[in-house]
Amino acid sequence: MSRTARIERTTKESTVTVEVDLDGTGRSEVSTGVGFYDHMLDAFARHSLTDLVVRTEGDTHIDGHHSVEDTAIVLGQALREALGDKVGIRRFGDATVPLDEALVQAVVDVSGRPYCVHTGEPEGQVYVAIGGTGAAYQGSLTRHVFETISFHAHLALHVRVLAGRDPHHLVEAQFKAFARAFRDAVAIDPRETGVPSTKGSL
Repeated sequence: MSRTARIERTTKESTVTVEVDLDGTGRSEVSTGVGFYDHMLDAFARHSLTDLVVRTEGDTHIDGHHSVEDTAIVLGQALREALGDKVGIRRFGDATVPLDEALVQAVVDVSGRPYCVHTGEPEGQVYVAIGGTGAAYQGSLTRHVFETISFHAHLALHVRVLAGRDPHHLVEAQFKAFARAFRDAVAIDPRETGVPSTKGSL
């Protein structure tokens, strides 16, 4: 069974195309116009072993917000479609990931019920602008990205920042922890013959 999806979305603010393969090798081709966000999505692909193509053209002459948000919407939709009926998956994933001084725990439940809890970022992180090529990435976007992905992918997602100081490390550790937890949650369990739920559906 192929667990792939391709979603396109166009608004007055952006045009986004996302392709995913949940059973890939972590290959990525990402271009959003927000350089640091590209780096984060590359990290998600590599550590979740999801093959990922993202092409976003947005109004980055205003700022990066719409491009980041709209990409997260389409990525969530693509992950949900690729998961299909969810037969045979492990469902739950939990990962704690360090990046130098930063430490983040992420827990994923492919529950079919969107919910996001995001805690622990140090005061001031939301006001940080992380540069690079293209528009800057605003620290306030990190929680918004995870909320958006969880809503559109129908995941329950908990992200807890346990330690950290460097703004770059704080964000990157979150994306890597999410990636590893997601990887475990969507992995196929050879002992699971149906949908891992007492309800019979997710």
